[in-house]
Amino acid sequence: MRDPHVQLITDFYAAFARRDATGMCACYADDVVFSDPVFPRLVGDEARGMWRMLCARGEAAKLRVSASDIVADGSQVRAHWEAHYDFTATGRAVHNVIDAEFVIRDGLIVQHTDRFDLWRWCGMALGPAGRVLGWLPPLQNTVRKRAAGDLQKFLSRSR
Repeated sequence: MRDPHVQLITDFYAAFARRDATGMCACYADDVVFSDPVFPRLVGDEARGMWRMLCARGEAAKLRVSASDIVADGSQVRAHWEAHYDFTATGRAVHNVIDAEFVIRDGLIVQHTDRFDLWRWCGMALGPAGRVLGWLPPLQNTVRKRAAGDLQKFLSRSR
């Protein structure tokens, strides 16, 4: 029998691959905390809203997601996943390589941390300027602010 925590994360990424935000959000606890280099701290509805936004944009962006190496150690789970998509702001192809860590409580994800190279992402998504300047905090902060603004607009339209 498969570990239930591994199954939960497998289901989460399978839903993402289908662009099924409802299925993804069903894996999250109400008080989930998500973080990654672009969204440093999203809690609850903000985290679920981010996945809804990404799934809603997924078809136009030609999003493809794959997950592998999902391993549980008690209530903690690690996974590797990759996303291929066209960044909607520039139309540039992105292949993001992410390592994720999860904490599970009562069968749901309560903490989700994604790690990836933001400089590498900037180079793919933003082109030459991102490759040259993507390691600088001002550009990375601009990326974060724009993403936060996009999420807030999406959340306000969803209400």
